[in-house]
Amino acid sequence: MKRENGLFLLVGLLAGFLVGYLAHEAITPLQPTRLAPGAAAADPHAALEAPPDGGQMADLDRLREILERDPQNREALLTLANMNFDIGAWARAQELYERYLALDARNADVLTDLGICLRSQGELDAALARFREARAIAPDHWQALYNEVVVHAFDRRDFATAEALLAELRSLAGASPEVERLVAEVERRKLAP
Repeated sequence: MKRENGLFLLVGLLAGFLVGYLAHEAITPLQPTRLAPGAAAADPHAALEAPPDGGQMADLDRLREILERDPQNREALLTLANMNFDIGAWARAQELYERYLALDARNADVLTDLGICLRSQGELDAALARFREARAIAPDHWQALYNEVVVHAFDRRDFATAEALLAELRSLAGASPEVERLVAEVERRKLAP
């Protein structure tokens, strides 16, 4: 009887590990980390933005008040858009990024984040257009190129295009851990049925 209990325990632990691993893989973000305000977009090793701390209701209320008084306040628009982006409120983030871009159409970071919002809502052509627009403004904007690879490889399964873009991404961003994880994931998905 004890031997059977040990066997059940072992099988249960292995099954739990497998389910946990698969769940982790499914929810691990595919996007590169976002840059801190003012960090150079071309630097894949730039300081990262601090994650939301969960106690941001006062900040949220303050931003809303600022935008009620001054609907064209770029800093408030961008901060509120980024907060919505961080929690996956894609439609709201999209709306705010578009309002921001109406004031400053040449911001490659915002165009890239808008492209991610569009991709997350299934608007792949529009997302690719934003990534390309970001790269036209800032040719060294590796995050836009990274996201182009994601759309081509993961959403469209166009591995030929994705691999060509990966070669360009590696030359632009170097061998950063994020790029190498993307390379490995593209290869894994390419080999999957």
